[in-house]
Amino acid sequence: MALPKVGSIGEYIREQRQQAKISLRQLAAAAGVSNPYLSQIERGLRKPSAEILNQIAKGLHISAQALYVQAGLIEDRETPSDVVTAIRADTHLTERQRQVLIDIYESFRKEKRAGDEQTSQNAHPRSDSVADDEQSLPEELRAALEPYAASTGNGTVNQETKEG
Repeated sequence: MALPKVGSIGEYIREQRQQAKISLRQLAAAAGVSNPYLSQIERGLRKPSAEILNQIAKGLHISAQALYVQAGLIEDRETPSDVVTAIRADTHLTERQRQVLIDIYESFRKEKRAGDEQTSQNAHPRSDSVADDEQSLPEELRAALEPYAASTGNGTVNQETKEG
């Protein structure tokens, strides 16, 4: 993968900042960097370290990985799907909500890929019981989803639906 020009990371940060409707001063304060330094990064005069990129990502409420890829520090393994892009762009969600949704979505994609590989090897299809689905989620995600589920009394959890 070719390294981007130094200015491209700054342009990307500026675009993300403007999309988030955050001023340069607000982002600098949130990221813990000076206004002039952030301005120089955005104009392509400075190349920030991975640590500074991480702080800027937190200030923008975006993935640090996205900034690392843009800066050429790591290679982009897979293009984010439209779903992940939409989740990251949704300003009505908190950063934690975004991350939980992305983690859940990615776990479903991983499970689907594993199922596709198994099917392509002519294996017997896996049963998709509720218990299996719950066990496939990491403990952190199950805990995060617990407020949105109701217990049936026998230890299993069913999804609650909210209408109207």
